Amino acid sequence: MMKFNFANIGRQYGLTCVIAIILAFSCISSVYAVNDLEKEDLKFGFIKLTDMVPLAIAYEKGYFEDEGLYVTLEAQANWKVLLDRVIDGELDGAHMLSGQPIGATIGFGTKADVITAFSMDLNGNAITVSNAVWDEMKKHLPMKDGKPVHPNKSDALKPVIESYKTQGKPFNLGVVFPVSTHNYEMRYWLAAGGIHPGYYAPHTGDITGQLNGDVLISVTPPPQMPATLESGTIYGYCVGEPWNQQAVFKGIGVPVITDYDIRNNISEKVFGVSQGWADKYPNTHIAVVKALIRAGKWLDEENNKNRPEAAKIISQSNYVGADYEVIANSMTGVFEYEKGDVREAPDFNVFHRYNATYPYYSDAIWYLTQMRRWGQIPEHKPDEWYMEMAKKVYRPDIYAQAAKALIAEGKMSAADFPDLDKSDGFRPVEHTTFIDGIPFDGRKPNAYLEQFPIGLKGNDTVN
Repeated sequence: MMKFNFANIGRQYGLTCVIAIILAFSCISSVYAVNDLEKEDLKFGFIKLTDMVPLAIAYEKGYFEDEGLYVTLEAQANWKVLLDRVIDGELDGAHMLSGQPIGATIGFGTKADVITAFSMDLNGNAITVSNAVWDEMKKHLPMKDGKPVHPNKSDALKPVIESYKTQGKPFNLGVVFPVSTHNYEMRYWLAAGGIHPGYYAPHTGDITGQLNGDVLISVTPPPQMPATLESGTIYGYCVGEPWNQQAVFKGIGVPVITDYDIRNNISEKVFGVSQGWADKYPNTHIAVVKALIRAGKWLDEENNKNRPEAAKIISQSNYVGADYEVIANSMTGVFEYEKGDVREAPDFNVFHRYNATYPYYSDAIWYLTQMRRWGQIPEHKPDEWYMEMAKKVYRPDIYAQAAKALIAEGKMSAADFPDLDKSDGFRPVEHTTFIDGIPFDGRKPNAYLEQFPIGLKGNDTVN
């Protein structure tokens, strides 16, 4: 350690210099005191999806090491295993579905206190159907220059489902988890076209989500989606990348709509930890969030210039393990629908723009409204309850500590964040648009639910 003789410095440079040096050292030691890490060796879990990429970049670009963290990243078999391992402490944290910490906290499926202080991305999903279903849907879609006019609404799927019913065949669809974004996006899209996706009734022991449905929605792990579609077990699915583009490359299915056109710019994945872990390792938690914020910025900076490099990194088998061309087909600003129908999609994946990394209360409340709409929350809850749950799970206060530290260190600027002292945790109502045109105000969740012709509202229950 470097040592200083302040008496000699004083004689040579004067008292003012000595005072300045002492103040500088006291500031440095106070920073180190605040940032003392309670735990340095960490293991984080992820599912093999494109949007795990902030974890990979924080690791590969040395952002974790900059914070004094030594991180191991480990792929998990499915979302349930991942959540259980975070709760049990086998994992320090994980890439999670945005609805997972909320679902766990309210006790749907697994009951545990899980929080998030970092949103990993916005958007990034699509709905894909089999070639046979697509051939039938196209008959009901408006066309221009030989191509379907996008976005494709589920109105075009409704006669296909009715045809299957006439034949006595259930119309099976896949999503990745009961509290996944994909489940709610699939249901939202179907309901917007008058197709009932079915209810959950956990108070009666029924957690299939298929009661009164026009379709049968079930769970399939993301990497298995294409094979399950190809086998004919399901006729369509909603999943993140690269598993929609994989269907295009294999010639077994066609993406019909991305979630950007169903509902855009709401958190898709988060970084989740148990409440107990956050309480035990607060400084470590802040350090992790700092590294992930820097990764998000790197991914979006200069109009996505780093995306090809990021796609190459996560194409490795220890990350997503899909071909670079498949990953790049959505991650670099384009998206391919029917084979050869490649369209611009600059915001298909967003990792920093639009304050993507900030854990907004309104995002949490949107997920809670969908849980209520489809019966995962079986009874009416007052608006105050939604706010209470959002504040319990989504933690912008922790995020703000990380962001302010990055600003103080000169690694980020205030312009990279919302106003950290004035934000009330709600996105502007006009920030998010929905395929059915219904506006969402997170401050009024019950009024929002009242607007839907399909779905639970008020004192409705499923018997």
